[in-house]
Amino acid sequence: MTRRKAVKSGVTLRDVAQESGVSPATVSIVLNNAPLARYIPQSTKDRIERAAKKLAYRPKTVSRFLSAKRNRTVGVMVFDITDPFCTLILRGIENTLYQASYLPILTDVHNQRGRFERYLEMLLARPVEALVFVANWLFVDIEVLADLEKRNIPAVMIGRELSSGSISSVMTDNEAGAHLAMEHLYSLGHRKIAFIRGPKMLVDSSPRWRGVRSFARSVGLEIDPALVVDLPDSLDPNSGFEGGFKLTEELLKHKKRFTAVMAFDDMTAFGAIRGLARAGLKVPEDCSVIGFDDVMPAGLSVPSLTTVRQPMEALGSAAVGIVLEAINATIEEREFEVVRRKLTPELVVRESSRSVPWAGAD
Repeated sequence: MTRRKAVKSGVTLRDVAQESGVSPATVSIVLNNAPLARYIPQSTKDRIERAAKKLAYRPKTVSRFLSAKRNRTVGVMVFDITDPFCTLILRGIENTLYQASYLPILTDVHNQRGRFERYLEMLLARPVEALVFVANWLFVDIEVLADLEKRNIPAVMIGRELSSGSISSVMTDNEAGAHLAMEHLYSLGHRKIAFIRGPKMLVDSSPRWRGVRSFARSVGLEIDPALVVDLPDSLDPNSGFEGGFKLTEELLKHKKRFTAVMAFDDMTAFGAIRGLARAGLKVPEDCSVIGFDDVMPAGLSVPSLTTVRQPMEALGSAAVGIVLEAINATIEEREFEVVRRKLTPELVVRESSRSVPWAGAD
């Protein structure tokens, strides 16, 4: 892991947090008597104060000086706020910032690189204490991000991992998620599976396909190339529906039998269900469909969608936790690590998948 600000002296907030069994953010709220302190149980406050006294914690003079200059704001940059994927992530970000008495400044860059760079300049001019990016294809080779390290501004990226630099990352283990989806379909007897892969420009596409191929190799399942299609690159986060619909129609035109469709994401899965219905096929009676993400409509659709749930609120919450720890480390002049964290997805079985509908599918 990359380390920054390699200076350490005295007892820190983290030490007090470990001693009292709470988070550094909670310790900061109590010891600084922040507005949210009134919502923290008195027993917790007492425990924190006892720990601080036991460890002889004293805020450093430089910390007091920096605290006076702080604005307790965090910039949050979203590639497209209309994407259903973002909704719960933003909820996790907002909730965690609220609990720590930080104010989010939300920007929607509309999938426009120029807009992203302009908003980033504006946020850095305020200045904000940290930045959280909800990433997609836009965040490829953007040199302006290198300025964050020079300015010593903590930053974390949700949904993408940079190979180097000072920006932390939080993302779902996409390969493990695809493995879960394949394991589910295989356990139901599906051997002839059609795949709608993600757009090549999206960073999630490659690891999900690796997960598919890894599972297939582990059980000796042959993937038919004629049953593998790719979503086109698009700036519209909801384009997966139309792509899933059209590509499913194309698959059906091949006249090759398949008993299940594994879609890149939930929107694509909804499109696949529509395409199957247009051809007179019922889900799951004639064909099972599985998605990825577990966006809000997945549990409300008819049939309700079997999918791989990304822990989206947890992604947002974890990202904020990382930058808050980095902020505290900067104030206390101690080292902090650049974090690369992957969260585990969860299979959610609903109505769109069932056992293979006819014998001899092998």
